[in-house]
Amino acid sequence: MKTSLPDLYKMYEVDEVKLDNITFEVLKNAFITLVDQMSEQILRTCYSFVIYNRDFSCCLNDFKGDTVMQGSQDIAVHVGTLHYTAKSVLEYFGDEIYPGDVIALNDPYLGGTHFPDVRILKPIFHNGELIAITQTNGHWADVGGSVPGSFNVLAREHYAEGLRITPVKIWEKGQFRRDVADLIVNNMRVPQERMGDLKAQATATMVGEKYLQHLIEKYGLRTVLAAFKASQDYVERILRERIKTLPKGRWETEDYIDYDPAGEYDKPVRIRVEMEISNDRIHYDLTGSDPYVGTFLNGAFGSSFSAVIAGTKFFFPDIPLNSGFYRVVNATLPENTVVNAPWPLPVTGFCSGAYEKIMNSIIELWSHLIPDRAMACSFNLEYLLVGGWDKRPGYNRHFMWYDWMVGGYGGRNGLDGSNASAPLFGMGLSVQPLEGQERLNPVLTIKHDIIPDSGGPGKWRGGCGVEKGGIITAADRVLMSYMADRERIISWGIMGGLPSIKMGVKLISGDGEKWLGCYFSGIPLKTGDRFTRPSAGGGGYGDPLERDPKLVLEDVIDGYVTISRARKDYGVVIKAIDEELGHYEIDYEATEKERDFIRKNRLSWLKEDPEKVVELLKRGEIDELDAVRRYGVIIDSRTGKVLHKTTEVYRKLIFTKSAKYWKA
Repeated sequence: MKTSLPDLYKMYEVDEVKLDNITFEVLKNAFITLVDQMSEQILRTCYSFVIYNRDFSCCLNDFKGDTVMQGSQDIAVHVGTLHYTAKSVLEYFGDEIYPGDVIALNDPYLGGTHFPDVRILKPIFHNGELIAITQTNGHWADVGGSVPGSFNVLAREHYAEGLRITPVKIWEKGQFRRDVADLIVNNMRVPQERMGDLKAQATATMVGEKYLQHLIEKYGLRTVLAAFKASQDYVERILRERIKTLPKGRWETEDYIDYDPAGEYDKPVRIRVEMEISNDRIHYDLTGSDPYVGTFLNGAFGSSFSAVIAGTKFFFPDIPLNSGFYRVVNATLPENTVVNAPWPLPVTGFCSGAYEKIMNSIIELWSHLIPDRAMACSFNLEYLLVGGWDKRPGYNRHFMWYDWMVGGYGGRNGLDGSNASAPLFGMGLSVQPLEGQERLNPVLTIKHDIIPDSGGPGKWRGGCGVEKGGIITAADRVLMSYMADRERIISWGIMGGLPSIKMGVKLISGDGEKWLGCYFSGIPLKTGDRFTRPSAGGGGYGDPLERDPKLVLEDVIDGYVTISRARKDYGVVIKAIDEELGHYEIDYEATEKERDFIRKNRLSWLKEDPEKVVELLKRGEIDELDAVRRYGVIIDSRTGKVLHKTTEVYRKLIFTKSAKYWKA
């Protein structure tokens, strides 16, 4: 059903409205405040601990569905998708949208991200005309499906991932449709939380409506509409002017998902990104990316476009975000590929799969053009989900422990990467308080420490990741699922920098220790079972042999780098005088010799027979980090065997992104 709603910009001749600079600035910033007030409403009324920790976003759309403004703290993954949601609603309902309607959907095939991201929209009317839409998007901790948390690596179609909500009215002409809301939330785990989140998001859209009506009363509808349009034109204009000052041409790079769990075990999945800057526009072409995979690591169109926008926005932090940005930045996302998978393929795990690779690739490309903001690859987003029946006294209900970890950002030009930070995917996410998690769930955190040597070595070191461990207490029917990546295509460095460490989960039970890796769903747990997993650090920026030895010494004192790896990765020889007092000294003469030794041998190390590297590892002559950082060899953590195709790909990445910048 196509909309036949009038074009209010033409009806009210807003191009003829002369907004003075002060009024424009006041209204432009008032729109940001409007969205931020919606966010504050969600924070104070949501039921889900996931949403409380800021896995949500809000925006104001105009009557066309274009984004007038997003909030100042929205997480990165939601940018670039909310206007598609609004346009889908307008397309779906057409003229059958009325004052008092509130509409829900979570459909990734209609420009959304994935099923857990549930969008609630409220069309806003003035004098009988649809003038705007307020919209909230919250990540619900569970939306049904075959495993708690709705991340199912075993899914081959979206039906196993959770409830797909096509556009549906939850309020119709002001009347709450309890039957529809109950149908939705009762097909999800912990339905009382889901209903609470739904109402919290809906109330936030009403807060936005009230604030917008106040602006209209103060300034008049025609002026507010003119500011809608001017805000988008302003973003378009300043972005185009900024682009005009940049070099023109084409640049390309590639990154890889580790492998398709439903496909070939030793075959990384390629994502290719080409960027073209011509005059005053930016175009990305992802042609050459591999065909879609059989599991949830695919991206749909909306989520991949979001990655394009988020990666670009990283280099223009001062420019507000609305649809004016999307007029300048566009993308070719070829259909039937891993970056634009069609219905009914699973797409819920796009965030640790296609999205994260697109965003890091774009940041790498821009690092060559705007070196002041350059950054190497950051750690990969990961989610660990543990759900079941809470048997603690006074609880006796379903629980959903939904956890994400902080990790390290890539090293930057002139600065080390940030330690223990929210993922690029979700900049704006909070670190979940362990005390809150433990109160709500029968999962006790037993470890949460920064990992030494996890930051990729470089002239500027990558930020460090963390290790987090937990134990199941009083619970029954517990299942664990995990979604991450970079167990094999480990976070890489640029401009000479070296990689970080691998990611994955280890389970410790009565049967001993078992490495589960980065992709699994529905692993049964029982009381007393423990698990632990690291988050990677960021890749290094610049040649680690050019890092000031005094900075390496400081890293050793701070516990970010061990003495052993200071020598192996940086060629800096440090002696411990008194470890308890943090008293260490640099042996400058030995350092000079060690750096000369590394400089002469490192290119040949990258050509060593991988099977010989495995033998060195088995004999204890090298360790696993040596295999990755010196030899570029990727070994299967389950079997101890070389992954030859993965190693070939990874060595190529190390050479093209780093080794070619090493000085002889």
